[in-house]
Amino acid sequence: MGFRSAAEQYKILTENTSEIITDEEFRNKLERSVAENKPLRCKLGIDPSAPDLHVGHAVVLHKLRQFQDLGHYVVMILGDFTGMIGDPTGRSEMRKQLTEEEVMENARTYQEQLFLILDPDRTEMVFNSQWLSKLYFADVIKLASKLTVARMMEREDFYKRYRDNVAIGIHEFFYPLMQGYDSIAVRADIEFGATEQKFNLLMGRQLQRDYGQEPQVAFTMPILVGTNGVEKMSKSLGNYIGLTEPPDQIYGKAMSIADDLMEEYFRLVTTLPSAEINTILEKVKSGEMHPRDAKMRLAREIVALYHGSQAAKEAENNFKQVFQKGQMPSEMEAFKFDSPAGIVSVMVDTGLAPSKSEARRLIKQGGVKIDGETVGSIDLELQKSKDGKEHIVQVGKRKFARIKVT
Repeated sequence: MGFRSAAEQYKILTENTSEIITDEEFRNKLERSVAENKPLRCKLGIDPSAPDLHVGHAVVLHKLRQFQDLGHYVVMILGDFTGMIGDPTGRSEMRKQLTEEEVMENARTYQEQLFLILDPDRTEMVFNSQWLSKLYFADVIKLASKLTVARMMEREDFYKRYRDNVAIGIHEFFYPLMQGYDSIAVRADIEFGATEQKFNLLMGRQLQRDYGQEPQVAFTMPILVGTNGVEKMSKSLGNYIGLTEPPDQIYGKAMSIADDLMEEYFRLVTTLPSAEINTILEKVKSGEMHPRDAKMRLAREIVALYHGSQAAKEAENNFKQVFQKGQMPSEMEAFKFDSPAGIVSVMVDTGLAPSKSEARRLIKQGGVKIDGETVGSIDLELQKSKDGKEHIVQVGKRKFARIKVT
């Protein structure tokens, strides 16, 4: 296939990125790719440390899709081997090591979700155990000799833990080495990661040089702030929008973000052209468009990406029905539980709360209702009813679920 000019590609591919190391090398790789009619190999590694992806993960996936649409290939590395250690980046303590079974189950769901964004025909999906599990101890010693302890302690997370006398496992030092070795194994031209992954991405560049390969270009992408507008998006913090969540939930969560987050979400979470986003933001700034209407456009775009335009329209209609007319949504997810069903467990299992501690907090604050009545106790248990009646559980203003106890 023929490629668009290197200059055209460069303009598209550098939008909404944090840093490119180095810009000159990226330009050179693009020019050589066009001249030789040879696609670039774009690497992204993901450790299957949890079963679901959210729109924060999707920021880099949409960038990869841009590369694919311009004719390049994505090498998606599922870190079944590195995932058993866990990336120490940003950690204040040692991670709990996952079992092989946990990692592989999470990897299975990742594969399904990744292709909501990526083009499967231009994606090579591999597990890094294919090469890392086959290294001899002599190979590991050679790999470890490429890095000094002083260099490793330049990482802020390791330095803080050492300073605070918090344990650092020797195996954690091997994580960036293994991620770097992945780049050698797949002969990556470019590697992608969030800004906090910079140390690991640079490790790939260093090791490729040491092993006689041309170093990859490192693309760092912005970290998406969660829906609460404070910490980065995380399922454990409950401030996330999941890729596979029901349309109504995605729409409602998008509508809950603060107005000052709209630009970030438009640019990083949707695939709208920059010119169109600029027009929307200018209309909001001038008063021509109400921020609520802009946010509704944002919510529609996000739902449509993962569920289609019809589902986006229906989610918007349901939102209007619930919040502008004060009615319950016409459609809710239905769940069955064995009697007795504790309200805290029900909230977590239905996705109405991210954790039991958060469920308890919401109940104590009076933010949970069953059939319109405020729940007064965290110990409440739902019992099987003789007539098979269902219950409507509501959390806050936006979350509903239909519950049947059998």
